[in-house]
Amino acid sequence: MTHQRNTARVIDHHVVHQPIDGYHGPRVAFLKEVIHIAGEAELAMVRKRRAEGGACLGTLLLVHGFGQNRYAWHLPGRSLVNFLAGAGWDVFNLDMRGHGRSRALGSRACGELDAYIHRDVPAALDVALARSGHRRAFLVGHSLGGLLGYAAAPTLGAQLAGLVTIGAPYAFGRGNRVLLEAARALLFATSFAGRSTSVPMRVFQSWFQRQRALWDLPGIPFPVRAWHPRSFEPAILEEYLRLSFDRATLGELAHTVASGTVGRFTSTDGSIDYARVWEATDLPSLVIAGTRDLLAPVASVRPAYDRSGARDRTYHEVPLGHADLLLGREAPSLTWPLLASWLARRASRCTEGDASVGDR
Repeated sequence: MTHQRNTARVIDHHVVHQPIDGYHGPRVAFLKEVIHIAGEAELAMVRKRRAEGGACLGTLLLVHGFGQNRYAWHLPGRSLVNFLAGAGWDVFNLDMRGHGRSRALGSRACGELDAYIHRDVPAALDVALARSGHRRAFLVGHSLGGLLGYAAAPTLGAQLAGLVTIGAPYAFGRGNRVLLEAARALLFATSFAGRSTSVPMRVFQSWFQRQRALWDLPGIPFPVRAWHPRSFEPAILEEYLRLSFDRATLGELAHTVASGTVGRFTSTDGSIDYARVWEATDLPSLVIAGTRDLLAPVASVRPAYDRSGARDRTYHEVPLGHADLLLGREAPSLTWPLLASWLARRASRCTEGDASVGDR
């Protein structure tokens, strides 16, 4: 599919001093840019890199999950973005249309995933590569962001050096019967309510904030949890609930769950079998699953690895839940090193053929 032409401008640029993990280590200086992408939809993303310059390992584009925004990767007290930027990566953290800063620019969330797949991710990738000067980038997606990565990667061709997915449900609901049955009921309800109907994420956010002590109790057998109990320090959990929850539509959710309820992940009109195309794509890939993840259980994540035709593919399981895979108490010692090591071993793919790869 032909990518639409987009224009980009930097609307903010300054040095920030922020922690990688506020519980361990000092503040670090980063160059921060806020980038506005004008096209079919108004998009915003934040770019981070080391302020002191030096050699750059390559470019990363981060894509958040359902009903989330850029804060899924970066909280004031703990930041995977800052960890990656501090390690030498040029990191671009996207707010998809209708989310975070992109919503503030006037764009609205979609009633399906196709626009994210064919418009937002390619537009953000084009701009990230133009700004960094690299030929290729790694796409890193959490949850729905990983599912978008599977669908978009085959169309992005030589622009991608590899794909990383974290807690991404390739076959939604597998491994959690309650979640699967709820998904089936949702697909039925969507046919009456309309795909553009908003999911009340702010209501959920407010309820989680008021009842977070209850949801954080390990002895209560909730069948669906956004995080594993006691996996966040109280202050970090408060930041996560306050900052990362965002907008969503029933259509987005219905399209996401269809991979588990219908059995295949396709475009809304059925003309593109995203799963079949991904499974035939030979792209370096890392799939990370959380063994305590009730929103994307191992049984729903692992099929993306098992069915992949990539010669270079890696799969890891870590004992974490859905949100804590990225920013929980144990993420810096479990998830982050897996991600950093895999990326570092393949960093040269970003810079092959570049005239220079120093500070840009």
